[in-house]
Amino acid sequence: MGIMDLLRMSSNNLWKRKVRTFLTILGVVIGTASIVVMISLGLGLNKATLEDIERYGGLTTITVRAGYGNEVAVSNGGGMVVYSEGESSGNEEKRVDDEAIKVLKSLEHVKTVSPVLEIYALIKQGAYENSLTIRGMDAEAMKGMKLELGEGRLPQSDQPLELLFGNQVLYEFYKPNSNQRYWQTGIVPDVDLMKKPLFVIFDTDAYYQSMDSNSKKGPEEGNGATEKVKPPKKYMLNGCGVLAGGPDDYGQNAYNVFCDLEVLKSLLKKEFKNRVIPGQPTRGQGKPYKEIFYNSAFVEVDHMDNMKTVQTMIRDLGYQADSNSEWIESMQSQARSTQAVLGGIGAVSLFVAAIGITNTMMMSIYERTKEIGIIKVLGCGLGNIRTMFLLEAGYIGFIGGAIGIGISYGISAAINGVSSQSYGTMMSTSYIPLWLSGTGLAFAVLVGMIAGFFPALRAMRLSPLAAIRNES
Repeated sequence: MGIMDLLRMSSNNLWKRKVRTFLTILGVVIGTASIVVMISLGLGLNKATLEDIERYGGLTTITVRAGYGNEVAVSNGGGMVVYSEGESSGNEEKRVDDEAIKVLKSLEHVKTVSPVLEIYALIKQGAYENSLTIRGMDAEAMKGMKLELGEGRLPQSDQPLELLFGNQVLYEFYKPNSNQRYWQTGIVPDVDLMKKPLFVIFDTDAYYQSMDSNSKKGPEEGNGATEKVKPPKKYMLNGCGVLAGGPDDYGQNAYNVFCDLEVLKSLLKKEFKNRVIPGQPTRGQGKPYKEIFYNSAFVEVDHMDNMKTVQTMIRDLGYQADSNSEWIESMQSQARSTQAVLGGIGAVSLFVAAIGITNTMMMSIYERTKEIGIIKVLGCGLGNIRTMFLLEAGYIGFIGGAIGIGISYGISAAINGVSSQSYGTMMSTSYIPLWLSGTGLAFAVLVGMIAGFFPALRAMRLSPLAAIRNES
């Protein structure tokens, strides 16, 4: 008896008992839909968490800051990289400078490294002003951050200093006389970040001192005279872009202002010539260094799986290295536990469906005892009889599983729709990847065949003569 004959006989036998087959398939449908939807909730939670981390910090980015450490040798896969602070006792600060950036770039699995220079500034336009921090970065790093632009473009190094604003910066402008922002008034500030020039003051200490009528310079040596502090220079700058989002969209860069690093460094060296740039370390007697030290470094790793390795190498160099890897690992562990619990709950329904399949197959054997005996007498092999009953059980699992998967997608869409209305954003509360659909269908077929295995063994063991004499 060929496989096609067995398939035809199996399907015909199921079709003869429509109601019983339908009820058994219904159990598999409910079981498959339950287990897929339950697991999809865990996957949705994990997916939403990773999307939040990506939005607020990135999955493959490390922030490197100054630290303390001795000379350390680190393997980069092609040799040994050594970074040293000289005769350090472990208490000397290791700052992020150009040499440190070169070392970070040479590390294995590091894709992009950009120094980050931050400067506090006051921005004014019309009657409004805003105190904020401007971050200078390389163009390559800004591209690697995958900043979503609402309008405009990224800052360019061949242009005068340009500013790229986060989507929340506009709403932080205020009138000095009232000091109230959008969140208090509900009125969007009359500030155009793109089409009108902005006046930027970098020497904010001198600015506020000049605003104080009582503020005077100290007496010069040998002269008791004092003079009023002069207002610092105001730079007229233009905005080149604004990140996508409105007043209710929050993200890692919502309040940031970006510019090109080299252009910013040139401007600061000119503005604070022979003076200490605010936020920069000083030598003895408060004198400035010739070089500029960076507040941090942006490091992009080639893959999330290598985050821990790179982070450890950076810390071994003596720097602080912060990332979301520990948070990601913790959240994924919780997500796996949640998926296991929810999957177990759904599996109970499929287990009940398996009992239903076993019951259906056993009843079928009792009703077809004489038929089985005749088949055996005609020379049909025991393996064919077993295969026929396993195929019937597999049919039930396949049909029920396929319908259950389809229903699962409908339930998942409904859950996501309700979540979107509740939270006002597109949230992946339930997420069904293709592998889950395929696994769910295969599992349903497997459960069906396992449930039909013992009835198939019983059919094989029936005595042909006793079966033929059976009057049922």
